[in-house]
Amino acid sequence: EEACLACFLPLASAHGAPAMPQEEGQGDAARTGLTLEAAADSGKEPQPGEARRPLPLHRKVCYAIGGAPYQLTGNALGFFLQIFLLDVVQLEPFHASLILFLGQAWDAVTDPAVGFLVSRSPRRRCGKLIPWIVASTPFGVVFYFLLWFVPSDSLSVSLRFLWYLAMYCFFQTCMSCYHVPYSSLTMFLGGNQRERDSATAYRMSVEVLNTLVGSGIQGQIVGSHHASMQQNCDTENGTLANGTSLLTDTLENTRRSYMVAATVLGSLYCLSCLVLFFGVKEQPGPLSPLGKTRLPFFRSLRVILSHRSYVWLLCGFLCASLAFQLAQGIFAFFCTHAAGLPGSFQHLVLIMLVVACLSIPVWQWFLVRFGKKTAVFVGLSLIIPALIVITLVTHNFLVFAFMVALAGCSLSVLYLLPWSMLPDAVDDFKLRNPTCLNLEAFFYSFYVFFNKFAGGLSLGVSTMSLHFAGYNVKDCTHNQQVILTLRILMAPIPIALLLTSMALFCSYPINEERRKEMRIQMEASGSHPGQTESPDSNAT
Repeated sequence: EEACLACFLPLASAHGAPAMPQEEGQGDAARTGLTLEAAADSGKEPQPGEARRPLPLHRKVCYAIGGAPYQLTGNALGFFLQIFLLDVVQLEPFHASLILFLGQAWDAVTDPAVGFLVSRSPRRRCGKLIPWIVASTPFGVVFYFLLWFVPSDSLSVSLRFLWYLAMYCFFQTCMSCYHVPYSSLTMFLGGNQRERDSATAYRMSVEVLNTLVGSGIQGQIVGSHHASMQQNCDTENGTLANGTSLLTDTLENTRRSYMVAATVLGSLYCLSCLVLFFGVKEQPGPLSPLGKTRLPFFRSLRVILSHRSYVWLLCGFLCASLAFQLAQGIFAFFCTHAAGLPGSFQHLVLIMLVVACLSIPVWQWFLVRFGKKTAVFVGLSLIIPALIVITLVTHNFLVFAFMVALAGCSLSVLYLLPWSMLPDAVDDFKLRNPTCLNLEAFFYSFYVFFNKFAGGLSLGVSTMSLHFAGYNVKDCTHNQQVILTLRILMAPIPIALLLTSMALFCSYPINEERRKEMRIQMEASGSHPGQTESPDSNAT
């Protein structure tokens, strides 16, 4: 109870007050015997070289590979779930939007709940976080496969709706159990700020590559079948209601192609989990002992949401993620029904993701040279002219290819920067609240939740907008109101969200000067994340 009450003493500083004096920080650290002076008093020589031991390359690579399932499945869902539910399953837009809305409402509960449960779980032989990742993997693979399975057409609309809602919710729960502890591993890899940023860059490079692999596999397998459906629909003079056996066969082939893609991505899901399990070992540290938090759920929630740096970062990340995922979710529809490129959207997706993957090292150099906030402003602004041109040009693949390449360069910033800035916010919290330990998973769970919430909200908003615009799943051509809705969803709304995000990042208080101050304070207390190996701890 003393630790619970102590957590609220430094909250005033979390609202923008100056950082605590060095004497206070040393006093808190001295109680744990971790300061350089304490080491000297005990007769032991401090070993800064050992504290700053760089992360081995294999640990960075294995950690990066472990993030594959989230991007493999998340981008396949982001690019193709909407068109799958509408054109392949042939649900009404209203039912499809309900699935996406209710699924994300369920996710609103599971992400913070999983983060809290991970924080309360004990450290075991193979760690505190990795057991969650391994245990959730087989269930996540099964539910992902069932999400792309099309039940019999004889089922009623309500039963098909319940089937996809249940599979979507179950899969999101399993992904929360995987990705919340995985993203929290950033704080327990070992090394200092620079090493942690390097590991994050490795992770984001591999995640963009996995986005490329996931979307590429899904797009190349199912893209040609969607083009065949559109061509056969046009041949039959406008509606699937007058379809022949050729149209029925094409629809069945498209459904089977989604199952094949789900099988391939599920296999990569399992492989990535194995690489993470055998290649990464959790490294506890003085301010991150990997013990069980003693704070109740709502007190933990109040503590982290009272931290100013985290809140500003969270809001800016939400707006930027919502902008990108709104454009991402509508892109296949836009190319098929508004841009006159129904058989080319999968190639455009590949171009965008290849450029995003190649841009990660460039942006890593840029943020080291010019700072993280500058990189955010420059990177997010690149996609704005690309979105404007995409909505104004039709039937021109070369122009689209150039614009999506520019968008891919901006997309890499969204992958790298927010996840590189989050550990700084967590470090800032721990320095200002030295008695509130083991809340890293809680911090990351809200970050993961807002990213997935943005995806679900964007898909739900776009699908509901198409419903009100009069979109009919059986029409081969659509009225001008539907086309206008697609154009609005593709550019004006994402641009407004991006500008809001950039305004929020202006108020983000952790700049390069503050990062240097934090690094000095953590060096003084010997609290580099993961520099020591400690036994099991139930520290509060």
